[in-house]
Amino acid sequence: MPHKSTPSTLPTLPTNTDECGVSKLSPSALGLMAEFFKVLSEVSRLQIVCTLKSGPKNVTEIIEATGLGQANVSKHLKMLTQAGVVSRDQQGVCVYYAIANPFLFELCDLVCDALSIQMEQQSQHIQELATLRQGR
Repeated sequence: MPHKSTPSTLPTLPTNTDECGVSKLSPSALGLMAEFFKVLSEVSRLQIVCTLKSGPKNVTEIIEATGLGQANVSKHLKMLTQAGVVSRDQQGVCVYYAIANPFLFELCDLVCDALSIQMEQQSQHIQELATLRQGR
């Protein structure tokens, strides 16, 4: 849930990488981290992830929920599965996909909060510029 704040008391995001241990990671670990984020950097894959928040679904259910084509959904599910973001469970002739680790939704919430703060700050700066311009 986004932070609620007034323009004069906007929270700031931590900038010290030591707070999350990123600075202590090896280059190969950072590479794995980059690959993880790369998998999540595509809109269709994020749509699929959001669809799976309510629980496991088969390809048909994912297609109906996202409006994406079957080939597109299958391609993205393969990538998400290979990256370990999504798990695959075969039940008879049907395959169900689920989020492998629910922490992903916490990560998405953090990103949404950060974007909300950033947009609030940008809006405040635009309002300040408009006020300055009117004062000319």
